Amino acid sequence: MKIKLILKSILVIVLIAAMIPYGFSQDKNLKNIVILATGGTIAGFAESGTQAGYTSGQVGIQTMIDAVPGIKKLANITGEQIANVGSQDMSVEVWLKLANRINELLATDDVDGIVITHGTDTQEETAYFLNLVVKSDKPVVTTGSMRPSTAVSAEGPLNLYNAVAVAANPKSKGHGVMIVMNDQIHSAQAVTKTNTTSVETFKSPMQGLMGAVIYGQLEFYRTPHGLHTYESEFSVKGVKELPRVDIIYGGVDMPADLIDLSIKAGAKGIVIAGVGNGNMNAASLAASKKAAANGIVVVRSTRVPTGYVLRNAECNDDEYNTIASDELNAQKSRVLLMLCLLKDRSLDDIQKIFYTY
Repeated sequence: MKIKLILKSILVIVLIAAMIPYGFSQDKNLKNIVILATGGTIAGFAESGTQAGYTSGQVGIQTMIDAVPGIKKLANITGEQIANVGSQDMSVEVWLKLANRINELLATDDVDGIVITHGTDTQEETAYFLNLVVKSDKPVVTTGSMRPSTAVSAEGPLNLYNAVAVAANPKSKGHGVMIVMNDQIHSAQAVTKTNTTSVETFKSPMQGLMGAVIYGQLEFYRTPHGLHTYESEFSVKGVKELPRVDIIYGGVDMPADLIDLSIKAGAKGIVIAGVGNGNMNAASLAASKKAAANGIVVVRSTRVPTGYVLRNAECNDDEYNTIASDELNAQKSRVLLMLCLLKDRSLDDIQKIFYTY
């Protein structure tokens, strides 16, 4: 009899636990937010609070959550450790794992939003990738920090607090993937890292802020530009890898053989971070034309911080069969082209996609 009672008690406990989604506490007045951690400076550690050097991705997600006063009053929170790396080591493998987990979570009624902790070096690329492949209008927010968790005046805890506040707010629905840093809300499509060390490194130079969040209180100024998330045609369901796309940086007397070497290494697409309006020298233009004739998609972007790369301006894209990146910088052009190349598309279709996303 005792054994039967014990087994019944265990069964009841298991059933109760199964009713609690993803370990959320049961405050029905709060939204359910999952924090997916990937590492980065926000999870970094240094021996001293005032040294420049540190090691990224050393602190686990639960420790990070517990270090933020008041965060559990914003939402029912649970955390998962997807990866724990510096974002210089972010990979397509982690991207696919992250995207599939987000889509899995957001497809349930139990999850109202996602927050992703991420290193700042490649945060804009991950955010833009997710902006193209997440299949939900529920809020997805990425955040991080410029100072490790052990630093004097580490801004990570407040960034995480504000990110959860944005993800839990009904106003955030339908805004695509956002980056929340330094009291600011940026669209993944518009934002870029502009400074190597400043806490105000993320800016949206062409479109401006999407909103602001001050100690959890937020206001949106605009909606995101271009198609995103639930509107997007892109999907990574069942995808195991993405086509290789290389970025080649332009400059004076740019070596044209870099384009040939990239193709020999297996690149299916090339993004040129060109000078000025996406320009390159005559030798590189000839190499690009040859590449395009052999089925390699070449996108002209720019190394210049702001501005559009215009089609058929100083370079005749119709003649060279190249794609103009419009307002996307080189790194985001690479992300978009990788997804474009998952299926056969004409150059006209790819150009339209660069205008649309």
